[in-house]
Amino acid sequence: MPIQKPYEQKRNLASPNQNIAPLTTEIDESGKLMVGGCLLSDLASRYGTPLYVIDETGLRVSCKAYKESLDKHYQGDSLVLYASKANSSLAISNIINSEGLGIDVVSAGELITALKGNLSPDKIFLHGNNKSDEELLMGYMNKVTIIIDNEHDVKRLSNLIPQNADPARLMLRLTPGIECHTHEYIKTGHLDSKFGFDPENLENILYKLKSCDFAKLEGIHAHIGSQIFELNPHQDLAEVLGESLKLAIEIGHPIKDLNIGGGLGIKYVNTDNPPTIQSWVETVAHAITKSCSDKKIHLPRLICEPGRSLIGSSGVTLYKIGSRKKIPGIRTYLAVDGGMSDNPRPITYQSKYSACLVDRPLSPTEEVVTVAGKHCESGDVLLKDLAIPRSSNGEILVFFATGAYNASMSSNYNRIPKPATVLVQNGHADLIQRRELSEDLLRYDVVPDRLLAVI
Repeated sequence: MPIQKPYEQKRNLASPNQNIAPLTTEIDESGKLMVGGCLLSDLASRYGTPLYVIDETGLRVSCKAYKESLDKHYQGDSLVLYASKANSSLAISNIINSEGLGIDVVSAGELITALKGNLSPDKIFLHGNNKSDEELLMGYMNKVTIIIDNEHDVKRLSNLIPQNADPARLMLRLTPGIECHTHEYIKTGHLDSKFGFDPENLENILYKLKSCDFAKLEGIHAHIGSQIFELNPHQDLAEVLGESLKLAIEIGHPIKDLNIGGGLGIKYVNTDNPPTIQSWVETVAHAITKSCSDKKIHLPRLICEPGRSLIGSSGVTLYKIGSRKKIPGIRTYLAVDGGMSDNPRPITYQSKYSACLVDRPLSPTEEVVTVAGKHCESGDVLLKDLAIPRSSNGEILVFFATGAYNASMSSNYNRIPKPATVLVQNGHADLIQRRELSEDLLRYDVVPDRLLAVI
């Protein structure tokens, strides 16, 4: 079988989403793997495993790629938002802010992180298909843009915002009815979706919002999915959004923003071939420009909200190899000290990854193994059929392209603490999220007095 060696592949320095390994990945003189100028085995020794590692350079290059491409290909104003559900922390929020991007959030926790991470409220957009009163009120009080997803949002806002108060800044999400080739669970644009207003209800909700004193509708939003390798669906989306924009303007809404969502995929394995950031932006920008020109409406501020394609390829996860089980004629299981609690994507989406030994990436392969996690689930398998050198207990494995949705979807299944995260650049490593301790998992446990009574 072909051997995956992402660290040897020619890298696209302008579009990190096309690389399996982080942008700054290299082999040192002794043949060991480095990211951000730091030996991965040294990071594992210093911070423990499992360990999330983020390449700051790669993240910043991705941010610049989106911004510069929009400046080049779109004649109107534009704004890039980081979809913080991909990986949310104070440090990452600060990086996003320093690169001039905004951010989208889907909960009170992500909103607080963005605000404390120095994002300006006018660059924060609050999503969610079932926002709580707390989240809506927090968004309103902090003057962020609230994306209304359904009638429930409208009703709650009408009750929460006092009469004669400043109206809420709103954007309306619609379901465009566009299919694309991605996993069923991450399709959000087709009509059978929990997200957004259906097209046949658009006119009614636009007229309703026009009569609401608490509402200032400033934008239209749609999103067609995640990990997308196709460009044509975004051209179709531009036409749907153009029609919706024209209708909203005719009804009298002060629309200035058009948010086309995100969804650009990244390279996890050699067979993946996502478009570049530049080609995605060019396609979107030209499609929106044409749609607006055809309908004789002014160019809106074009907003996009990438998440995975900004940070996914810049992250890796380090694991320590533990037990081994060989089933003759079937497979060899190699267990690591993490698994589905720090990366639920394989068991949830059947996601595939690339991996190697950090200190022997160039050594000849001698065995094919299945990398299993340590959790009490037969399905806790991170990677099947990995070709590597004969490995030993205690060696470190690195999984590539884990910057998106690994830390943010992690759990405490089996009461296993969550990993630490370090940020690397130019030979420096900084802890940006501390490792949980087993004792931390007891912080919110409460034992009723009656269970403590002596029998």
